[in-house]
Amino acid sequence: MFFILVKPIIVPKNIFMMFVRRGKFVSYVFYILIISALFVSCESEKELKRPFEKVIITPVYKDSISIRAILIDSNQLWFAGNNGKYGAIDLETQKIFNGHVVKDSLLPEFRSIAKARNGVCILSVASPALMYHISSDKRQVRNVYSNENENVFFDSMQIDKQGFGVVMGDPTENCLDVWLTKDFGQNWSKIPCDALPEIVEGEAAFAASNTNVILRGGKVFIVTGGKKARCLVSEDKGKTWEVYDTPIIQGGIMTGIFTADFYDENVGIVAGGDYEKPDYNAANKAITTDGGKNWKVVAENSSFGYASCVQFVPESDRKGIVSVGATGVYYSSDLGEHWTKMAEDTDLYTLRFQNDSVAYAAGRNTIVKMEFMK
Repeated sequence: MFFILVKPIIVPKNIFMMFVRRGKFVSYVFYILIISALFVSCESEKELKRPFEKVIITPVYKDSISIRAILIDSNQLWFAGNNGKYGAIDLETQKIFNGHVVKDSLLPEFRSIAKARNGVCILSVASPALMYHISSDKRQVRNVYSNENENVFFDSMQIDKQGFGVVMGDPTENCLDVWLTKDFGQNWSKIPCDALPEIVEGEAAFAASNTNVILRGGKVFIVTGGKKARCLVSEDKGKTWEVYDTPIIQGGIMTGIFTADFYDENVGIVAGGDYEKPDYNAANKAITTDGGKNWKVVAENSSFGYASCVQFVPESDRKGIVSVGATGVYYSSDLGEHWTKMAEDTDLYTLRFQNDSVAYAAGRNTIVKMEFMK
């Protein structure tokens, strides 16, 4: 026996009395129509929530480039990589734009990208760390930020639709290197260490896929790795912070959280593992449902090993997640409890969804389109 909960159907009084006057035959017809409508409704709901069964992967870009930063803005896919290379692909016409930045004799390694006003910002990792604003028409390239601290190493950058943004990097003092903007990246201010949680010696982050910083519902989430794997949370745009431990493997130089994503301000996932042991899949993925305060390891000793990027599937009721990394492309339809290997591709570093069934991923020498099928 099973029960189906449905919303009550309100029948106008005049129609109801008509059925009453015409007797049992009409009542039976009316009953059958209601049951049929409920059946169709349940089938539609079932269809909407049916998990993906396969993925079709199509290359859309090939070059000698390592890409760990991509961004979908309307019908454009922006990317930034090593050797000063960046570009954009028109997702409607497939027209490709390739750009190149050279600073004196330096070829910056770009690993972060964010939407800015009238364009995007791209950020390189190490000293001198350089940020450029690229105009939407690709005609203007402006250096809007530079950092020549010899210890600087930036891991991730995000800017929201209101212009508030966060850049985070490895410690240059006894705290993470965190910078804020209020004007879409035109100006940046550093958060002093006395306003940030102290780090443990050997705690830092990994510039694996531009997913160390997440902005959701007014909250800022920052994740770390190395000797400690923790989650820093600010609910007031960086003025105050709370720090929470995670159960992700930690303690080694190349262990910890490499990637994170939040479906909303409460439900999130962290993943990573041991970069030097790519098949190791113990304590390398964990879920929170209370905004990062508490974490639960999922799929222990199963599914993927080292993960470079995880992303929630849009409109998946907090349940759908896709991972790319050293052991392939994996998909979960139940908030990380179980995973299905969807593809063997092991050279993909970062991933972003265009809608609830199409994503783009980038990595070593490639950008691909992923079409997930039910």
